[in-house]
Amino acid sequence: MAIKISLLNSIVFIISVSCFSQETIVKDTVFNEKNSFIQSFPNNISTRLFFINTSNSLYVKDRNSNDFYILDPNKQDRIGATISFRSISISYSIAPDFLATNKDNEGAKLFNINLRTYFSNWMQTFDIYKEKGFYIKNDAINFYFPKIKSIKIGGSTSYILNPNFSFKSVVSQDEKQLKSAGSLIPRILYYYSEYDIVSENDIVSFESKIYSFDIALAPSYYYNFVPIKNLLLSTGISTGIGLNTTTSDNKSVTSLLTELDFSSSITYDFSNFYFGSHFSYLILNHNTDSSSYVKDNIPFIEFFLGYRFKAPKKLLQKVNKI
Repeated sequence: MAIKISLLNSIVFIISVSCFSQETIVKDTVFNEKNSFIQSFPNNISTRLFFINTSNSLYVKDRNSNDFYILDPNKQDRIGATISFRSISISYSIAPDFLATNKDNEGAKLFNINLRTYFSNWMQTFDIYKEKGFYIKNDAINFYFPKIKSIKIGGSTSYILNPNFSFKSVVSQDEKQLKSAGSLIPRILYYYSEYDIVSENDIVSFESKIYSFDIALAPSYYYNFVPIKNLLLSTGISTGIGLNTTTSDNKSVTSLLTELDFSSSITYDFSNFYFGSHFSYLILNHNTDSSSYVKDNIPFIEFFLGYRFKAPKKLLQKVNKI
């Protein structure tokens, strides 16, 4: 009997301690902390609605003449949402028909998803661009081909050298830059691209597949300028060098890859609300074969409105267990 009572007391004690510890975890959870440079919002969920315009186009130039053509997607305006919690930020967007730019886009599709996560000073991004419906154009032609498709998958691995610089205040707003600061950010960039070029009409008929892989070392520098309280102006640039391998018609060419990426943003952050805009332009230059080279362009512009709030207790308990 004494053993049963002792066991029962132990179980009650363990349950009590467990419940107390969970309540203590939530009660003692920090939702707002700051130093002289950065105010962070740990255990807050940051959400935002956004409008974006982005695409992935190719400029192909003949090395021995002035001949060129542009493989340009049927661009779409998109609306979407981002949710960020702790080290993870996920975005998703759609292209509704009620936006004027999206009307009469015969067969055009654009799927874009971005994932960003942080591990201490390390930052990892992952991107997918999937498009259907392209124009092939130059000074003489401008034809639309609804069956041309492309997919680009890749991202970057970066290290933020200056702990007083907040990249999160630029891209996800779960931190706030209080004083101006900049940082050198070494990074490795990598993308795999696939183009399915198909045409079946009375004007032009062809079919071809192109596979491309890019990898580059691309050091960058970003600077966050805080001219007045709550206002953030940020700009950054990276230049990189690496290798590209392109396979077309069963022939592979490995060539020098150069990278240029420019970005700028403006954010006004007050209380738990924030709004602003972000612009970036990524250019990858490389050869496709012995007679031509390519400029691979990814422009991106975004306008956003967001709000952050404390994560629910049940969510914090589950995450803390994990």
